[in-house]
Amino acid sequence: MTLLSRVLGFVRDMVFARLFGASGATDAFFVVFKIPNFLRRLFAEGAFSQAFVPLLAEYREKHTREEMQDYLAHVAGTLGAVLLLITTLGVAAAPLLLFLFAPGFHGNAAQFALAEEMLRITFPYIFFISLTAFASSLLNSFGKFAIPALTPIWLNIVLIAAAFLGANYADEPMLVLSWGVFVAGIVQLGFQLPWIWRMGLLPRPRFSWHHEGVQRTFKLMLPAIFGSSVTQINLLLDTVLASFLIAGSVSWLYYSDRLVEFPLGMFGVALATVILPKLSREHSRAAGADFQHTLDWGLRLTVLLALPATVGLVVLAGPMLATLFEYGKFTPDDTSMARLSLVAYSLGLPAFLLIKVLAPGFYARQDMVTPVKIGVKAVLSNIGFKAVVVLPMVVLAIPGTHAALAASTALAAVLNAWWLYRGLRAKAVYRPSQAWRRLWWQAGLATLLMGGLLFWLSPAQAAWSAMSGGWRALWLAGLVLGALAVYGAVLLATGLRPRDLKREEVTWS
Repeated sequence: MTLLSRVLGFVRDMVFARLFGASGATDAFFVVFKIPNFLRRLFAEGAFSQAFVPLLAEYREKHTREEMQDYLAHVAGTLGAVLLLITTLGVAAAPLLLFLFAPGFHGNAAQFALAEEMLRITFPYIFFISLTAFASSLLNSFGKFAIPALTPIWLNIVLIAAAFLGANYADEPMLVLSWGVFVAGIVQLGFQLPWIWRMGLLPRPRFSWHHEGVQRTFKLMLPAIFGSSVTQINLLLDTVLASFLIAGSVSWLYYSDRLVEFPLGMFGVALATVILPKLSREHSRAAGADFQHTLDWGLRLTVLLALPATVGLVVLAGPMLATLFEYGKFTPDDTSMARLSLVAYSLGLPAFLLIKVLAPGFYARQDMVTPVKIGVKAVLSNIGFKAVVVLPMVVLAIPGTHAALAASTALAAVLNAWWLYRGLRAKAVYRPSQAWRRLWWQAGLATLLMGGLLFWLSPAQAAWSAMSGGWRALWLAGLVLGALAVYGAVLLATGLRPRDLKREEVTWS
């Protein structure tokens, strides 16, 4: 289901690139769209879900159904009130938010005015999409994963329709896109409510700060706000600094990030969605061995998926960008510039994926403090690298500075993942199983041979730009399918079987 959503997301971005290209106006829209999305991931999909899911698992295990439904009602009402306040303040403070998120726009009065108008339209999206995240967490906790995974499809459908309407019938297409974001939030929430109602879990919102469950939820949220959103904070720093660079820099980073988000969303988010409720239930039952088994399974599966995805993105960065986006107003120069940042982001993909599995190892145990401490160190490391290396490049207007921003974010993710892993080991929560000894050389050999094949068969970038769209798609599809076939064949030849990817009892080293 996540795959379907991500594929349609690529269609959406292909439409954006073809109709609007990379310009000051698109830079403004992508920044504006990033602000409510950043806050959504910070408060809703990040901190709230990490705090809410473990507590809901506890209520399911240790309380009556009536007590659980009372908890849901009070959380829904209190969360809705908080979101309404945040939305009101955000609309009123749109100029201040823009100055914080994209200070480079302040020097361009027309771009800043357009961005401010768009932000006032799009900011209420955080209200609807955060309630959607609440509904998704509830469905996921009861093993209903398909509907939450399908929900983002509606965002893509609405924005594709808005893009065509804006390009053909509006003087300022970006404003139509902004209204599309607003409408998409309402549609996504409305899509999930009937499914919760069928389960008999649709809450009647009740506001109360004094409810014991509400207080525990928000108490756990406070540190999780930072700990669960380190990657988003680092990506935000990229946008802030990119707003000072030449026009198109924000857009290049956006399209690069979208390609990295494809495997991250398909594999990382999907694994995290499934693993957090399971780890939370195992912790509530004091089933330490099961907890370790689940975590080890998630990490092994992540490595098997991350290595080929990383090599594929690095080797095929230019061909992918050309095939998906190099049409209409998106030029070969845009492809070349976006390729630099895509390669840099891709090097951090294994770390981005591992964080999605490692962090729930803490959150499921209601340990929000440790990921926060680790997150602070990762963000400070990112800021330090940007201050020492990237900021002078920004000041000197060195070409390719946007790629250095992406490389800094990738490095911070590597440090974050390593420290999370070390934290789990230090707390004796996790020990690698003996299955790792064989997995490393199997996956490493398969990835090496796959990468060699891609490098050998891929034409030069100029050849990709010279092809028609159909030939690009066919050639790229052949390369991807061939790479997958080689990777799978080598894994099978070295003794890895599909049954080895199931979560089962394993021997510990």
